[in-house]
Amino acid sequence: MRLPRECYDTRSMLFERAALEQRERRTLAPYACLAADSRGRLHPEAESRYRTAFQKDRDRVVHTSAFRRLEYKTQVFINTQGDYYRTRLTHTLEVVQVGKSVARALGLNEDLTETIALAHDLGHPPFGHAGERALDRLAGGIGGFDHNRQSLRIVTELEHRYPDFPGLNLTWEALEGIMKHETEYDVPDAGWEPDSQPSLEAQVVNVADELAYNAHDLDDGLRSGHLSPMDIGEVGIIGELMQRLQLDPMRFDSGQRYYLVRELLGDVITDAAEHTDQVLREAGVESVADVRQASGKLVASSPAMGARLAELKQFLFDRFYFHYRQIRMTHKADTILERIFRAYQATPDMLPFEVQAQARGLGLEQAITDYIAGMTDRFAGEEYRRLFDPDVLT
Repeated sequence: MRLPRECYDTRSMLFERAALEQRERRTLAPYACLAADSRGRLHPEAESRYRTAFQKDRDRVVHTSAFRRLEYKTQVFINTQGDYYRTRLTHTLEVVQVGKSVARALGLNEDLTETIALAHDLGHPPFGHAGERALDRLAGGIGGFDHNRQSLRIVTELEHRYPDFPGLNLTWEALEGIMKHETEYDVPDAGWEPDSQPSLEAQVVNVADELAYNAHDLDDGLRSGHLSPMDIGEVGIIGELMQRLQLDPMRFDSGQRYYLVRELLGDVITDAAEHTDQVLREAGVESVADVRQASGKLVASSPAMGARLAELKQFLFDRFYFHYRQIRMTHKADTILERIFRAYQATPDMLPFEVQAQARGLGLEQAITDYIAGMTDRFAGEEYRRLFDPDVLT
């Protein structure tokens, strides 16, 4: 079907926003979020000529300082432990890939899915979940710390890139996806329309996050030697997959590791897409309104796959995340952040001038929390040495 002539420039065939919006309406599933139907932005502004509202959101997230800093923030391994392990940035990109694969199969809006996935970990502090636990404890006076809420603060307040409004002025749907990000580690904000389910695109990112880290943490565990090919064969889904792929744990090399992780991801993506399609059909979901009024989440792995992934997750907890080497690094991270936080509290004049200015408006504890949350692993380590190593002069 040819689009109306007014939707694009007939001299150059440049597709304008109206054409892109019509293509969404024509090609996406009836329960997908459409950019043209967005609930809008907090601050009125003109939309782009050649991008939909969700594409504009995605581009704004990519250009933030917070997104760039994810390159030097922990996923499992502290950044200084090696160049080949996942960082918070590469984890984010893998969540994008998994999320878009599931969204594409279901006919959902890939641009919104990508935006939510790119933004879902912007608020993570240095040193991963260990850093988050430390900041949550240290920031008790302001209600603790949660990286979902911090992600929202970043995109609505802390990034200063535009003269007419604070933050990025993302669409309501993107903000909802950030605040309702929910996994075993992530608790959504109970105050954000608690009686309404998030969009299917946001739900896809929730599932993609777990599918991605199960696969890449297995990969990093094998690469690091924390896990052995013989060990992982004890897990049902992995042992069966190794047998199906004819992988010999006694001759397990990097090529076989790549093969195993690639096929694992393919299996779990296929399962999530097919099971969700079945759930949507059985529930009679035909619109975005149906999604929001549903009694529970609609995007999920099948019960059989969910049980198998739970076994893998428990294995990773027992053998990898709580490996003694990881516990040592967690303890170091906790010590570093606590000493830095307490030092700033005791002597606020040691904070950079711009943070001191923020403290006058936000309060000292909030300003310190925001400042530390924005640090990379590397910067936090350097700041620790500047504050406490007598041989480091600043």
